[in-house]
Amino acid sequence: MDDTAQRAFLRRRFGDARVAVMRPGEWSTVYSVGTPNGELVARFSRFDEDFEKDAYAARYASKALPIPRILEWGPAPDGFYAVAERVAGEHIDGLDGARMRRALPALFAALDAMRAVDLSGRSGFGGWRAADPATHPTWQAWLLSVETGPATRGAPGWRDLLAGSPVGTRPFEDGLARMRELVDLCPEARYLVHDDLINRNVLVEGDRITAVLDWGSSVYGDFLYDVAKLVFYQPWYPAWRDIDFAAEARAHYDRIGLAVPHLAERLTCYGLRIGIADMAYSAFRGRWGEVARKAERLREVAPPSG
Repeated sequence: MDDTAQRAFLRRRFGDARVAVMRPGEWSTVYSVGTPNGELVARFSRFDEDFEKDAYAARYASKALPIPRILEWGPAPDGFYAVAERVAGEHIDGLDGARMRRALPALFAALDAMRAVDLSGRSGFGGWRAADPATHPTWQAWLLSVETGPATRGAPGWRDLLAGSPVGTRPFEDGLARMRELVDLCPEARYLVHDDLINRNVLVEGDRITAVLDWGSSVYGDFLYDVAKLVFYQPWYPAWRDIDFAAEARAHYDRIGLAVPHLAERLTCYGLRIGIADMAYSAFRGRWGEVARKAERLREVAPPSG
């Protein structure tokens, strides 16, 4: 997208504002906007879905689950824009092991707040939009849709992307086979799932979470899916090498008296789906080293039988 056009758009909207790029993302570009009334964050994307979901998710905000309110969003040059107040904090991705451990109670409290969200007026499982049912009739159907679904919006299916790659399709086929063995243990219960708590989407100050950002990947499904993402991607964060997120989650649920049947099996099933989907996404982006790394992680999460 055109940086010059985006800066001009922001200056037309906010007058003589100080505009600076904060970071380019996978699907959006983020700017800081300094105005006389305070610091704002503006994002631009070719897709409106993420901003719509951010605006909708803000209704679920609470002390334990701080979600910045979208002040405005709508059409912009080459796509769409959204503006929110800037929230203080550093990304959870950069915490060392000791600080991450101290932040875990607040992170689990945020997950508990998501689990408590009333979704009785919503329907379906998987990806959702503000006004529509979610994409699949059941949670298990969404889980298994990774077999035929695209790597991401606008991409071909993962088999097409991987068939000619050095990794090939075998890790995916093995992962799918193991998923099918476990999927019946995954409950058909609808909860709000963020599905992207890493990737610079959680801000912290001290031991307190100040913002849970970017709800574009959010789905309706099993609350353990967010835990599974932390489990799967733990090796990507060397500072967290001594944190067993599955054990920490189990201990948390024991402390609050929440029974979680088949916790290990559910985390394994979700880790497999996360690995399959994210390998396909890395293939779409041409990141073949990441494809190989995720294929190896799949084998660690659920070693092939035989």
